[in-house]
Amino acid sequence: MPNPPPADRILILRLGAMGDVIRTLPSVAALRGIYPGAHLTWLVEPASAGVVEASGIVDEVLVFPRRLLVESLREGDPREFVRRLRRFLRTLRDRRFEISVDFHGLLKSGWLAWLSGAPIRFGYPPPIAREMASLFANRQAALHDPEASRFARNASLVEAVLPGTGVPETPLLRPSALAQARLTARLRAAGRERAQDFVLLHPGSSVRALHKRYPAQGWAAVARGLAAEGREVWIACGPNRHERSLTEDIVRRAGGDLVLAPETRSFDDLLALQARSSVFVAADSGPLHAASLAGVPVVQLIGPTHPRQNAPWAASPHRRVHVPAPCSPCRGGCARPVCMSSIAPASVVSEVEALLDATPALSRASSESRA
Repeated sequence: MPNPPPADRILILRLGAMGDVIRTLPSVAALRGIYPGAHLTWLVEPASAGVVEASGIVDEVLVFPRRLLVESLREGDPREFVRRLRRFLRTLRDRRFEISVDFHGLLKSGWLAWLSGAPIRFGYPPPIAREMASLFANRQAALHDPEASRFARNASLVEAVLPGTGVPETPLLRPSALAQARLTARLRAAGRERAQDFVLLHPGSSVRALHKRYPAQGWAAVARGLAAEGREVWIACGPNRHERSLTEDIVRRAGGDLVLAPETRSFDDLLALQARSSVFVAADSGPLHAASLAGVPVVQLIGPTHPRQNAPWAASPHRRVHVPAPCSPCRGGCARPVCMSSIAPASVVSEVEALLDATPALSRASSESRA
């Protein structure tokens, strides 16, 4: 087997979004295996920094100051923009990276990899790399299937570093002891301290991905259907007020067949809640891929996004509900995505039941929790 390029300081670039950062974790864990003694730094935007920190895979999380830079432009202060950018780039170059691995594949990530000063820069070829990002990479991955899953795409970059390297197939995410203690305290206050093995629904998505959401009436029908099967059903909600409003609407529509879980105020809190569930049900989203990487079985409701490219982690049990539409997959989405509204609640219930039946330990634990 050939040897990887020698390096003591490695820069990893996957700035966002949350789901994409999560799906990069197995490949970064593989890089850690190649370079066990190297200092790994992950460059990420603020919204996804918590994901990288919770993984514990890298030595340093370097946050790109996007908010401050955008703020300077909005205030019409180009001098402050240049000052802040120079300060950050100085910090980046001071790390003296020897290798950069660009999992993002856009102009900004390619540019930052080049500006880091790393003499060896791994990246994707076109069309995976967009906006001419491939011009900044002097070593490129060989990706033979452009429709491969994001997990497989990321693994191809690890292959470029050291051919024959595989990615881990064991759970990579787990909640911290502090997050578990917080959740236990909140559940104790509601008289549900011992709650576990419930089916956990997650109806939310980012503001930019509203077209991925399943309708509220559909979620309520899923909750009623699972309750009719004797399942305990919970619904998760983050701190976003719009997501809270959506979740409360679904709880009202479900008519008592749904438990509103404690608010997950951080990514670590979400992991703690997922760890108590038997199955996690969501659209194609960051939380779904997080559950998959935590070893929690998932049921994915997928419509406008590419079903192969956005498949859950293959190493964890998963099922999918997908109603193909002539216009999907698409990138921009639409106001009334028929690909999501066409998903029958009964189909979701059926896939959850099939997943539980296919995983005897889960089915047994769920039955015991109902006894």
